[in-house]
Amino acid sequence: MVRPRLPLNALRAFEASARHLSFTKAAIELCVTQAAVSHQVKSLETRLNVTLFERLPRGLMLTSEGETLLPALRDAFDRIAGTLEQFEGGHYREVLRVGAVGTFAVGWLLPRLRAFQAQHPFIDLRLSTNNNRVDIAAEGLDYAVRFGSGAWHGIEALRLLEAPLSALCVPEIATQLSSPADLLKQTLLRSYRADEWSQWFAAAGMEANLPPLKNIVFDSSLAMMEAALQGAGVALAPPLMFSRHLLAEAIRQPFDITVTMGSYWLTRLQSRPETPAMSAFRLWLCEASGRPRSEACYAVLWT
Repeated sequence: MVRPRLPLNALRAFEASARHLSFTKAAIELCVTQAAVSHQVKSLETRLNVTLFERLPRGLMLTSEGETLLPALRDAFDRIAGTLEQFEGGHYREVLRVGAVGTFAVGWLLPRLRAFQAQHPFIDLRLSTNNNRVDIAAEGLDYAVRFGSGAWHGIEALRLLEAPLSALCVPEIATQLSSPADLLKQTLLRSYRADEWSQWFAAAGMEANLPPLKNIVFDSSLAMMEAALQGAGVALAPPLMFSRHLLAEAIRQPFDITVTMGSYWLTRLQSRPETPAMSAFRLWLCEASGRPRSEACYAVLWT
C-alpha cells in the first residue's frame, strides 16, 4: 500500500489533545508549548478540511469528525508503543497471552514458570486466571488451559494432564474418617458440577440409597480448598494440584479412592495460527507434564 506523507507530529498532537480535551495538558505530555500543539492541530484540520474540535471557554470538545479519527489513531499509537516495548537489550520479546483455570495456574503452572522463563527469556508471558469459563477470542488469548472433556466448539485441544478427584481435608477431620461412609456426617465441598460427590461415592461402592448430602458449592477449586484449609468441610479436588499442601501435611487425603471428571487441556481457536512463542509454550508444557515425545506434542496435530 502506497501511503501519503503522514503528518505524524500533527496526528500525535491531535491524539493527545483528544485524550485530555486540552491543548495545555497535551503540550505537557508532548514536552512542547501549548501554542505548538494548537498550531499542529490547526494544520491537521486544514489538511483534512474539517473541524476536529469545538474550542470552548473551559476546554475542548470533539466534533463528529474528531470522534471518527480518534479511535484509529489511538489504536495505531497503542500498537506502535506496545511493539517498541517488546524490544529489550537488543532482542525482540514476543508476547504470549495465556488464560488458565485458577487451580491449574496456582497448583501446577506457577511453580514451574521459572523453568519456562529460563528456557525462553524473550517470551513475555501474560497470564490470566479464570474459573474454567473463558472466551479465548473476546479476551484476546493465544492459549487457554481449561478443565473438561476436550470437546469445545471451534477449539483445538491438546490433553495435558489427568486430574482425578479425591477427598481432601484438614488433619483434624481426617482423624474422624475411618471409612467413606463417615463422610456422610461431614459438610462436603464441591464445584459447580453437581454429580462429583455422587460419582465418588459410587467409586467407593456406596452408590445406592445415599441420603441427601450436605454441600457447599464453589465456582473455584482454589476457594473450595481455602475453605477446606479452614476446616469448613471435606473438599473433592485433584490432589495433584494441591501437592504442596499435602507435602506440608496441612491437608490430608484420607482415602485412595479417586474419580475422573475430566482432564486439563491446552486449547486455542482453530482459526488462530501458531506463533513461535505459542509453539515454544506448547512444547514446554508437553515436556513439563510428562507427555511423550510424540506427534501429538511436537507436530501441530490436535484432537
